[in-house]
Amino acid sequence: MEEISMQLKSLRLPGMAACWDSLAETRRMDGLTLRDGLELMLQAEREQRTSNRNARLLKEARFRYQASIEEVCFDPKRGLEQTKVMSLATCDYIRKGLPVLITGPAGTGKSWLASALGHQACLCGFHTAYYNLNKLFEQVTIHRVEASLLRFFDRLAATDLLIIDDFGMKALDGQQLLDFLEIIEDRHGRKATIIVSQLPVADWYDVLQGNTTAADAILDRIVHTAIRFELKGESMRK
Repeated sequence: MEEISMQLKSLRLPGMAACWDSLAETRRMDGLTLRDGLELMLQAEREQRTSNRNARLLKEARFRYQASIEEVCFDPKRGLEQTKVMSLATCDYIRKGLPVLITGPAGTGKSWLASALGHQACLCGFHTAYYNLNKLFEQVTIHRVEASLLRFFDRLAATDLLIIDDFGMKALDGQQLLDFLEIIEDRHGRKATIIVSQLPVADWYDVLQGNTTAADAILDRIVHTAIRFELKGESMRK
């Protein structure tokens, strides 16, 4: 029994090994047919691999909050309709490459909702990345200095769900505006993007300064087909 368990582990089948050990400890093995035993072990291996994959995706995403869809406090008066949020829990918007815009005053739960949607995306097997906008541009600057910016942009473009938080905290101009346009252009119609902002969408044009053509292109790609949440009410941090 122990030798079989060791061989399963050496073959990198930890789920099957754990199931084998459990069957041996509980003495259930003698009561199972070969087929039933194999089905149990294969199911255990699948569950183990799914769990490992989800843990890896959640770690790599680096969410601001450890939130889940089950923890979202639904309240239509605050702009959080349960049916609308749960329709996104299927992650169909990710498969279609649709943008999601979450706006509202500080403390209304924008980042929490974005983190919960990202958490759900990871559980569905989608590669997700969460960035504060300022830190995103810090990474852009670092990769430009290291001459690895193209690889960084390629990695962002390949990410199934990109969450950009704190959009509009400061104006984008010059090279930052062009970099943001490239990020959005690479994802348009292919990959999903969630943008979180305290500013209403009507004021976004004002933070995209200096290049009206780039500003028009950015807004055209993220506004017209977007799923929107406009959160309201007092700060939940109180």
